[in-house]
Formats: sequence, C-alpha cells, structure tokens
Amino acid sequence: MNELNVHGVRVPIARDEVSPEIWHALKTGSYEANEARRVARAIRPGDRVLELGAGLGVITSIIASIDDVRVWSFEADPQTARLAERVIASNCDGNVAMTNGILAAGPARTIPFYRRADFWMSSGFAEQGPYEEVIEIASNDIDAFIGQHGINALVMDIEGAELDLLQEARLPGIERVFLELHDHLYGLAGVQAITSAMERKGLIYDPRGSSGPCVLYSADDGERQFDAEIAHAT
Repeated sequence: MNELNVHGVRVPIARDEVSPEIWHALKTGSYEANEARRVARAIRPGDRVLELGAGLGVITSIIASIDDVRVWSFEADPQTARLAERVIASNCDGNVAMTNGILAAGPARTIPFYRRADFWMSSGFAEQGPYEEVIEIASNDIDAFIGQHGINALVMDIEGAELDLLQEARLPGIERVFLELHDHLYGLAGVQAITSAMERKGLIYDPRGSSGPCVLYSADDGERQFDAEIAHAT
C-alpha cells in the first residue's frame, strides 16, 4: 500500500483499489483539484457541515481541518466508502461521522445506484454509461437529518442527483451550499433550475467561492469590506 499526498491530505491506498484513471489523478494531483482549492472558502470555523458524495474522503479531510468544524459525510458506493473511512482515519481528529448511504428529499425510499469502474462516474443514472453493478440503497430524509444535527453548511458532489434534491428539499437553516454542477446530465436548463431553487431558499450565487462547475451559493452576508471601501471612496 502507498501513502499519497493529495492536496495536503494523506491517502493510504493500493494501486489496485481504484481504476487506472483515478490512480493517475491521485498521483498527478488533479483529483478533485478545483474542489480542493475552493471548498475552504465555503466553510467557516465552527460550521456543522453535511457532505454528500465523499468519494475517497479527500475533500472531507480538508473540510475537517478547519477550526472547530464538525462533518457528517455520506458516500453511496460501499467500496468507495471503505476507502474514505481509511483516509478520514488518517487525517481527521474524530470530528467526522462517515456513513455509507444516501440522503434525499422526502420520505425514505429505495434508490438504484449504478456502480462503475471509475467511482466518480457511479451515480443514480443508468443512462450515464456502462456500469458494473446496480445496487439498491435505502435513503433517509435530508431535511430531517439537517434539523436533527443543526447543519448549517452543505457540500455535495453527487453526479447529477443535486438537480432533484436541491429543488425538492427545504434545507432548513442552511447558510451555504457548495457543489459541483453536472450540466452534461441536465443541461443549462438544469443549472438554471438549481439556481432558481437556491434563490427561493434565500441562497444566491457567490463568486467568492465559485469556479467553473464548482459553485457556492450563500445567504447574503452584506457588503464585503472591499466593496464598502469603494462605496466610501466614491
């Protein structure tokens, strides 16, 4: 087993535990690079963070390194979840609760999940491409979970499932949502639908933490200091 350093996170992993494409991304530092650069701008000290789609736990570990943060993380793929648990154990100081499962909007139901060799392509969409296995996963209600644990920040990379979730969930008490958009699955109309759903929840596009498909939506926190200085000068 090797221990790779990926964006400052220790990743103990054997080459044969992931696909060649993912191994290459880990070795070259391109694995979740955009998310790794941006996610710290979405999370503040003391936040209670819900992460959906943990992957290998690299982004989880970056979030958990922020002062006084508590993280509840979910990963649907059972094999990937086991790798994430190993990464989290190597980097985090007991402030992450990792679960193999799915949170979705509405009452519990069974959701099909299509596992692929490149786990970052595994999703709830059969039409996304050839898959190795389909498994049935029981979901739990995301709004109930948020209320139970006092979550105030949401981070997600769930391969297109964000479209339905963000339109249907209420997200009570959420101040910031950081996610990767998957417009290849739902087009620009889907991106617009997500943005409209966020606006209805009082969350607006925040360029301070956004880059390309990695987007931050935030509650309005007033003028930034830079903007206030400009306004005063004029």
